[in-house]
Amino acid sequence: MRSTFIGGGNMASAMVGGLLARGERAADIAIVEPLPPQREKLAARFPGIGVHAALGEGALPGADIVVLAVKPQQMQDAARQLSPFIGVVPLVLTIAAGVRCADLSRWLGGYDRIVRAMPNTPALIGAGISGLYATPQARPNAAAAVRVLEACGEVIRCEHERDLDAVTGVSGSGPAYVFYFLEALEQAAKDLGLAAGDARKLAYATFAGSVALAQQSPEPPATLRANVTSKGGTTARALDVLDAAQVNLHFIAAVKAAAARARELGDEIAR
Repeated sequence: MRSTFIGGGNMASAMVGGLLARGERAADIAIVEPLPPQREKLAARFPGIGVHAALGEGALPGADIVVLAVKPQQMQDAARQLSPFIGVVPLVLTIAAGVRCADLSRWLGGYDRIVRAMPNTPALIGAGISGLYATPQARPNAAAAVRVLEACGEVIRCEHERDLDAVTGVSGSGPAYVFYFLEALEQAAKDLGLAAGDARKLAYATFAGSVALAQQSPEPPATLRANVTSKGGTTARALDVLDAAQVNLHFIAAVKAAAARARELGDEIAR
């Protein structure tokens, strides 16, 4: 599969690294990156790939997929530069938050074989998850987009494009929620007198171990929580404090707020 990436930042680098690790040939991958220092880093990190300073026919020969990996604010300009060359490309994948397929199609001069995805930052270590929506015109070739995204994590398919706003609220922004709770757990350990290094190790291992246990168990999280909550015990006392503050309801509201902001960003970018 021949892939061309527009933008050579962290997420594009993660995908390229994942593709190469899965056996894709370096010669079949090209990256368009305008910043000279970043081009040098890419060429050094991925020997044999094509690195280009600007869009043009030289960056797109025989491409099976073009991946738009630029910031949302840069997407309109990138798409309009790409539009003269895009006609023969079977598929375009965009990973820019908030950029809707209809708007991207408009900027690409009516091109409609578009897949839109929302990855998250654990993709940088191959542990991400992406929500994916393909336009009807893109679905026959959508396997190429799945192949790119699976190079750095799991993929779920969304039936409706609007579902990607929910994906953004849950998993796109989700790593920040996890880090937020890690911060709090680490601080609580330090407040209780534990050394900083031990506090962090306990917090990280507790999250990692609990997630691993949940993934290997057939039980839902509610049952797993009940299993470690003895009546009148230490865990019950802690959960009483969280319940009294309605932490669960506030957390759900926060995720919904992130999803709502994703919709707003889409509206703003479309203008």
